[in-house]
Amino acid sequence: MAKITLEVPDELSEQLAQIGDRLPELLALSIQQPPLPARIYQYILNFLASEPTPEEILAFRPTAEMQSRLQTLLARSQAGELTTTEQRELDEYERIEHLMVMVKAGNLSYLKEHE
Repeated sequence: MAKITLEVPDELSEQLAQIGDRLPELLALSIQQPPLPARIYQYILNFLASEPTPEEILAFRPTAEMQSRLQTLLARSQAGELTTTEQRELDEYERIEHLMVMVKAGNLSYLKEHE
């Protein structure tokens, strides 16, 4: 196991002393944060939990904030300027888009049956 020495403010040092040997676990958890802010996942989960109609599912779109961020990430990607963190974020947006395409495709048969 590697040993790391850090300089931290006295206040933080006292807090770290209280957690003792849990510090490696807490550091690992802090690094493994989701690639997107929690509000993005919450937006999608709230929509799905609202029991949307097939028509509402087909009309579902990302928020303006999400669209803007995605455009920025795509532009940076095309320019070859993405950081590792931004690449993870872009990958997550792509996974969400794929999931929503699958959800929408699953509703197409329902819509055709009820036309």
